[in-house]
Amino acid sequence: MLTLALSKGRIFDETLPLLKAAGIEVTEDPEKSRKLILGTNQPEVRVVLVRATDVPTYVQYGGADLGVAGKDILLEHGGQGLYQPLDLRIAKCRMSVAVRADFDYAAAVKQGSRIRVATKYVGVARDHFAEKGVHVDLIKLYGSMELAPLTGLADAIVDLVSTGSTLKANHLVEVEEIMQISSRLVVNQAALKLKREPLRQIIDAFSTAIESRP
Repeated sequence: MLTLALSKGRIFDETLPLLKAAGIEVTEDPEKSRKLILGTNQPEVRVVLVRATDVPTYVQYGGADLGVAGKDILLEHGGQGLYQPLDLRIAKCRMSVAVRADFDYAAAVKQGSRIRVATKYVGVARDHFAEKGVHVDLIKLYGSMELAPLTGLADAIVDLVSTGSTLKANHLVEVEEIMQISSRLVVNQAALKLKREPLRQIIDAFSTAIESRP
């Protein structure tokens, strides 16, 4: 049995064509079912639905043989015990710094200054501002990041940005891009040895599908 860990939403939807290229089709719609383990047309392959932040943990400790996780999640996790063979080039977005439209970010991040930053990605944020020589007080939040600058909780946020419409609706502006983000295939290292052939077939099929895209 091969177990694939996925999170609901954009990653799940954009992984389906890659699975189809590998001859695997999920037989149930996760939006219409309350099941957390979904069957496929291949009796030896199943999909487990977990929170996006938990995908690397399930794969690392063998709860799943492979999974799909965003680069942002993998950076915070650290990637320990994981083989990352492919950038799947799906669920693309960027990680950026955003502030209130009336906040002078350039003046606030002069060498040696200190600002308060709210983010879910504390590791990435810490490294980014350390490279700039800016001291930061990091405030970890899990949702509604845009509220932090509006309520005075923080001077800036570090978050994922896709279209920028949510920032604009909340009178925030993107002032700095930290990195481009996409989702990666991650594989349990022990499974790669014990289930090498079936895993290699999936990896190769994914790779071929990615390369054949326009």
